[in-house]
Amino acid sequence: MTVGDGRSGAVARRTRELLPLLPFLTVVVIFLLIPTVTVVVGSVYADGVFSLQRIEALFSGTALAALADSVLLSGATALLGAVFGAVLAWLIVNSPATSMVRRAVLSLCSVLAQFGGVALAFAFLATAGINGVLTLWVQQLFGWNMAGSGWLYGLGGLILVYTYFQIPLMVIVFIPALEGLRAQWREAAVSLGASTWAYWREVAIPLLTPAFLGSALLLFANAFAAYATAAALVSQGSPIVPLLIRASLVSEVVLGQEGFAYALALEMIVVVALVMGAYNLLVRRSARWLS
Repeated sequence: MTVGDGRSGAVARRTRELLPLLPFLTVVVIFLLIPTVTVVVGSVYADGVFSLQRIEALFSGTALAALADSVLLSGATALLGAVFGAVLAWLIVNSPATSMVRRAVLSLCSVLAQFGGVALAFAFLATAGINGVLTLWVQQLFGWNMAGSGWLYGLGGLILVYTYFQIPLMVIVFIPALEGLRAQWREAAVSLGASTWAYWREVAIPLLTPAFLGSALLLFANAFAAYATAAALVSQGSPIVPLLIRASLVSEVVLGQEGFAYALALEMIVVVALVMGAYNLLVRRSARWLS
């Protein structure tokens, strides 16, 4: 067997190994790489000429206000979802593995984490909207119109609705970290005279912090990129970046804003990329002890 034959065999073997990945790579190229390149090119080229005018538009008052509201919405829901989701995940982990309640809650979290878009917006409108069931019930009993200020259709309403699917998502992504805490570590701490609070303060919390922060960043990115729920809930105005992109593309008042939409989309890509980069760093750190 010659050296050339060995190289040909190695190439053929690698080709066979990569062949099953072709469908995945095709999807990545079509739905991720090509749209990203299109957004980048559309942000810096206007009528075939390189220009930073569209990027400069990101520093206008409207764009900065939408970015600030998006960061506030994502940060608030990530914090609320991370805290309440971590507590719920801890309760689930401490329940018996064969418990029906545990399996039911995990199944419910798996469903609710993906429950968004128009269906979720309609559920809240039917419950706490102007003519919602809960709104009418409270008004009949106490004479108070809980939806009178229209808070559900603004940033406050979005925070409530987004938190609804952020909590179960936190449960799903944080449970592996809690399950990675070994019973031997607690037993060792107790044998050395540590109390329960000392164990959590000195051992468990430091070990869980990277996973907790990484999960919170994942929630931030999830909320920052969400569109359908906000689009169905907010019919007027563009309080967040995804809705401002929609307004730039479909507005009948101000025409020719497609380039501004490209710039906004590039802004979202940069923010999500930075957040996910930090998330990967934290996941690598937590994987050292999870493994």
